[in-house]
Amino acid sequence: MKGIILAGGAGSRLYPLTAIMSKQMLPIYNKPLIFYPIETLYSAGIRSILIITTPEHEEFFKILLARHDWEGLSFEFAVQLKPEGIPQAFTIGEEFIGDGNVVLILGDNLFISDSIGDSIQEALLSEDATIFGFPVVDPERFGVAEVDSEGKVLSIEEKPLEPKSNIAVVGLYAYPNDVVVKSKGLRPSKRGEMEITDLNNLYVEEDRLCLKQIEDGSKWIDTGTFDSLLDAGILIRELTKTDR
Repeated sequence: MKGIILAGGAGSRLYPLTAIMSKQMLPIYNKPLIFYPIETLYSAGIRSILIITTPEHEEFFKILLARHDWEGLSFEFAVQLKPEGIPQAFTIGEEFIGDGNVVLILGDNLFISDSIGDSIQEALLSEDATIFGFPVVDPERFGVAEVDSEGKVLSIEEKPLEPKSNIAVVGLYAYPNDVVVKSKGLRPSKRGEMEITDLNNLYVEEDRLCLKQIEDGSKWIDTGTFDSLLDAGILIRELTKTDR
C-alpha cells in the first residue's frame, strides 16, 4: 500500500512564518507538522510514502526525515514546480503509484483518531474512491458532501450558501488506480488549478465515490491559519499530558 503526502504550496496564509520554511516543518507542540500525516499513514499499515514538495524545500525534508527512526518506512520525494491543484499529486506521483491503489493526505491536515488507520485500510481494498468527512458547525466554509444511507456520495459542493449536510470533506482521500488517468483528463478551473472536487465528481457520476465519516471523539484540524496552528499545538500538548 502506498501513500502520498502533498507538502507543497506557498503557505501564504502563514506568512511570514513560511517566508523561508515549509509550513509542514512548523512545530505542532513537540513535533514538526509533517510527522502527523506520516503517522496517520503509518497507522494504516502504509510503509511506502511519497513526499511532494517544492524545489527549495525538498532537501530540508530529506535531512529531517533521515534523522528520525521510522521503523520500516521508506520515503521517496518529488517536486511540485508550480501548485496546480490537489489532483496534480497523482500525475506527479504516477510512477510511484504504479498499478496499485493510493492514499493522499494533505500535509497540513492533522488527524487524531484511534480508528482512522482501519478506515484507510478498508478504503484501500475497494475499487471505489473514498473521501473522508468530518461534521462541522460551519459547513458553508468547506466542501460539503451529501451522502445516501449506504455512504455513497450523491454530490459535493464547494462552500455552499445552503449546505445539504454538515459533513465537510477533509484532506484525506483513497483512490483506485484509475485516479491517475482521471487526473490527467482534468481541466483547470477559473482559479487556474485542477480541482479535487472535479476529480471526486467523476467518481460520483460513476456511482463509485464513498464517504467515511471520522468517528465521534476524533479530531481534525486544517492547520493553514495562525489560529488553527495554535489550536493544534494546544490540542497535542493536552493529549501529551494526558498520556503521561
